[in-house]
Amino acid sequence: MNEEITIQWFPGHMTKTKRMMQKYLPMVDAVVEIIDARAPQSSRNPDIAELIGGKPDILIMNKCDAADPVATDKWMSYFRKSTSAVIAADCRTGRGLDKFDPTVREVLSELIASYEAKGMGGRMLHLMVVGIPNVGKSSFINRMAGTRKARVEDRPGVTRDKQWVQIGDGLELLDMPGVLWPKFEDMTVGERLAFTGAVKDTVLDTELLACRLLLLLRESYAEGLTSCYGIDLATPEEDEMMASEETLGCASGYELLCRIGKRRGMLIRGGDIDTERAAISVLDGFRSGKLGRITLELPPI
Repeated sequence: MNEEITIQWFPGHMTKTKRMMQKYLPMVDAVVEIIDARAPQSSRNPDIAELIGGKPDILIMNKCDAADPVATDKWMSYFRKSTSAVIAADCRTGRGLDKFDPTVREVLSELIASYEAKGMGGRMLHLMVVGIPNVGKSSFINRMAGTRKARVEDRPGVTRDKQWVQIGDGLELLDMPGVLWPKFEDMTVGERLAFTGAVKDTVLDTELLACRLLLLLRESYAEGLTSCYGIDLATPEEDEMMASEETLGCASGYELLCRIGKRRGMLIRGGDIDTERAAISVLDGFRSGKLGRITLELPPI
């Protein structure tokens, strides 16, 4: 179970989205980037910073309720060095999003002041929302819009399938498609995105993915695994045939997966462990937060 997870993309999708962003950027005052607080750096498209150029950028670390709070604080301090503003939030519940409106107005204070000086006080502020798939862009927009009816307008340069969503007095959002970049220089980035669900499970080996996740969690969040599944993480069990000398006294990812399946009674005909079912359980447990608040990576020191 030491195989490398291979992920393939379709470069044309990213190229189309980049062109779309370049087309609409002149129409917006700032860019709002949604990232996953459980994998803050891995869930950032490295091309976005270059694309937006000098536009003010507001970073929203979504799903913070599922991330390690200590790690989230470290990431916020790290991102403040390179972005206009950072907000930790949970877009499904709305936690933290009360800071969005005042943050936007603080970031764009000079622009707002210039409008007022020209007698255009109260002019609409336009924000582009970007992010990779399944990072929570729709949840963010829907939560911010609330019960307000989305306002759709035909405007010069705006295609009919695009809509400006008014989210408050003087604020409008423009959603961009969520597309991953064509190639990962570091395959651990692809793995982390697969763990969070940004990559469809149908294009991956689910069992291998779960094994890799278990090894990562064993190193940093062992307590969550033991409390959730009630398994011993330290040494291979005597009755497990998959144990090998390579484990060096520690259970391998596949061994842990088998223990979880056995513990949960996930058996198939003949008494064998249904490792595929166990793998789905592990991935769902992480994504739903049942394994605790987990962050998969830390910022550079």
